[in-house]
Amino acid sequence: MSNIRDEQAPIAPSGKPALDGALVNSGKVAAVHQPKNLQASVDADTVTFMVEVTSTSSAIGRAGLDLVVVLDVSGSMAEHGKLDKLKSAMQFLLKKLSPMDRLSIVTFSDAATKLTGLRPMDEANQPAFSNIVASLAARGGTNIQAGLEAGLGVLAGRKISSGRTANILLMSDGQETGGNARQAKNPGNVPVYTLGFGKDSDSNLLGDVAKNGGTFNAVPDQGNMVVVFSQLLGGLLTVVVNDLQLIVRKSSDPDAEPEFGKIAKVDAGGFVTEASSDSSEVTVKFGDLFSGEVRKVLVDLELKDAVDKTQQFSTLFLETYLTYLDQNGKRVQETEESISVERIPGRPAASGTDDRRLQLELARRQHADYIKAARALADQKKLEEARDKLVDAQNALEDILDQRNPLVASLKTELKQLLNLVESQELYEAQGRAYALAAEASHANQRFATRGDDVESMRLFATPRMDAYLEQAKQFTRDRNAKLPDADEDTNTETKANPVAALAAGLNYQINVAIHALQNIQKIIATAAANPPSA
Repeated sequence: MSNIRDEQAPIAPSGKPALDGALVNSGKVAAVHQPKNLQASVDADTVTFMVEVTSTSSAIGRAGLDLVVVLDVSGSMAEHGKLDKLKSAMQFLLKKLSPMDRLSIVTFSDAATKLTGLRPMDEANQPAFSNIVASLAARGGTNIQAGLEAGLGVLAGRKISSGRTANILLMSDGQETGGNARQAKNPGNVPVYTLGFGKDSDSNLLGDVAKNGGTFNAVPDQGNMVVVFSQLLGGLLTVVVNDLQLIVRKSSDPDAEPEFGKIAKVDAGGFVTEASSDSSEVTVKFGDLFSGEVRKVLVDLELKDAVDKTQQFSTLFLETYLTYLDQNGKRVQETEESISVERIPGRPAASGTDDRRLQLELARRQHADYIKAARALADQKKLEEARDKLVDAQNALEDILDQRNPLVASLKTELKQLLNLVESQELYEAQGRAYALAAEASHANQRFATRGDDVESMRLFATPRMDAYLEQAKQFTRDRNAKLPDADEDTNTETKANPVAALAAGLNYQINVAIHALQNIQKIIATAAANPPSA
């Protein structure tokens, strides 16, 4: 019989060990949505536009999850029923993982303890995990660094990793009494999702630890930890694309050469971008995407004077494409897409755009900047100025033309909740700072994060699976003995309810390939027509 601390292979739904632990989507897992009707002056001009990247809405073929939960069991967890809330959340987690997912539990107080290795959540292992969770006890100090390093060590030592998504979920309720988690080495750049539980948690530290691709989640003392776990699992159990990258580069169309200036800016929020030395190509690194997620990127393209300023014409200036890792760890490239700009005589340079979707995204980013500025003021104990900054943010939202857009409603709710938490310095220290940091991380990563105890009214960036898991978490809170489906059963239910979504990924891929082929044929025909053979 193997030791509970040993690694075990994941189990495929058929009951047989999964090949390298991987189950993958055979269709198109993500798509680029190009801007339409871009216009510029025939004089030197800068065009600002938005590129959207969306993942497939179906979780069929999702990556198997290797999850290490790193749990604070210091003495303070015995207060306010926090340890019992954590145990309930862990029991919910055990019910949601499927046999293709693996779990390891690490605890920390003065030091770290690996309670289990990575093991599949099958019928053989689930009772042992449940007993381990039930036996958790609170004692000692708080060494977050030790816990984090132990968790990272579990993932670094994996024998099975291809095609799987590795993540850490770290929960703490206090200030470090030993070590410094900011100094923990993470050479594999494993995303760390942090939860600050209660008013005494170190939200600044936990926010910093999560800046490598995870999110920071703020949970007040009275918060429902089951709900918070449900939202994280609603994402981690639906990873449909690994290590996604968007490449924006200068078009190969010869007509673009004399007029192309440079890719002046690619603003991807909190995601890493890398530009070529001549500013003709930029790569955006998104990491993993959950099913139903969207990533929005803003691009500034500089154009030179048009060669012919008397004619209105359209030129392909940019190409975009996506790459990601397949189940064997090899990088796959999707079909290239082209971005054209129509140059119009008489149109003034820097005329701006009337694209409402772009304007909404610009407003959201400005909104996030207001929150960051307000937090900085509140940290300096300038609460009145912080509130004024948030009121400025509210006024800015009133200027948005599309007031009925759900995004506007979410941003207004966020500001209202945050304003309530800066009524006093004591309230800000207890909950306001953590709320603001969670909001900033959510906006930067364009991913849902829990900001406080009112999870239902603040759903910015939430996916359909997260919405479903919220309802399941509420049911579990009412009745812990209620039967819950695991993640694979959730996927089957979604597929039966919407079978078209499961087919759409592959169908869209084939359509895009056909369109790209037709575009190439059109270019060949146009070139041949422009250069007829001599007699």
